Amino acid sequence: MRKLILVGMLLVSLATQAQQTLDYLRETKDEFDKRMQWFTDAKFGMFIHFGLYSELGGVWKNDTVEGYSEWIQGMFKIPSAEYSKLTQTFNPKDFDADLIVKTAKDAGMKYLVVTSKHHEGFCLWDSKYTDYDVASTPFKRDILAELSAACKKYGIRFGTYYSIIDWHHPTQLHLYEKGVPAPKDSTWRDEYVDYMRNQVRELIEKYDTDILWFDGDWVEWWNNELGTDLYNYIRSLKPSIIINNRVAKRATFKKDFGTPEQEHLAEAVDYKWEACYTMNDSWGYKSSDNHWKSAEEVVAKLKEINSNGGNLLLNVGPDGLGRIPEPCIEILNQVGRKLSEEK
Repeated sequence: MRKLILVGMLLVSLATQAQQTLDYLRETKDEFDKRMQWFTDAKFGMFIHFGLYSELGGVWKNDTVEGYSEWIQGMFKIPSAEYSKLTQTFNPKDFDADLIVKTAKDAGMKYLVVTSKHHEGFCLWDSKYTDYDVASTPFKRDILAELSAACKKYGIRFGTYYSIIDWHHPTQLHLYEKGVPAPKDSTWRDEYVDYMRNQVRELIEKYDTDILWFDGDWVEWWNNELGTDLYNYIRSLKPSIIINNRVAKRATFKKDFGTPEQEHLAEAVDYKWEACYTMNDSWGYKSSDNHWKSAEEVVAKLKEINSNGGNLLLNVGPDGLGRIPEPCIEILNQVGRKLSEEK
């Protein structure tokens, strides 16, 4: 009996290893199309940029950042030790996952992607692998858990954005701050990739994310080999998951879908794609930015993108209290009504 148990354990181990080493990029077209079917049918999704930067609203010490507010730490070269003090005051007490997801549903959106960790490195969930997360703030609530539950309630697919770069993690500080010594490449990179793998596993196992939406692939140290390894690791954990092309170098890697940003393709192509757009001029909340797209403009973009085989991922940026700006809510409500009237 003992020998049979040992043999059984060995077979399970070998099967697990085989799954982990399987090249998921070699799936057939039929397998790929079947896995992507819900995404192809979805057409319209909500992007949410939310983090410590939301608390600042694009302003640091009375200076307003130019461009995207979620880049404020990088734009002003704020030291990580100083920037991380924002965790002491981060308390978006008005965050309402149910309202956000219902708004998306009513607008005709079929999926949602939230910035689980942007370039600042702050995590919107209680991660086992860092204290730089929402559990270490006065807020404490698990934002990803609340959004994931609300998505299930309203029949919306749940997705998570994850940045490859990290301005807080100790292995990457030498890439961000002057005067911080750089470890040997093989040391810091391997350590950070291991950190990434552990965290994306949490996103899959704890929140059952249907999409992993990567960003930051432009950094010099990241390459297609690392991206392909990460892609296969993620698919080994959840074979049905969908991953964007920024998991590797977006210029040459097209699986599972392309991601034009603030623009869209003018004609159909032979790969899946999704255009992501802001509703004003910033992804994260920026208190001075009131340059909103009209509902008519959103619907026109959606139709043009869909006609060329793409999806529209439209962004909202909650403020420091967790509230989506009222103009966003009103525009999305109008979009939903217009789409319903045209059915």
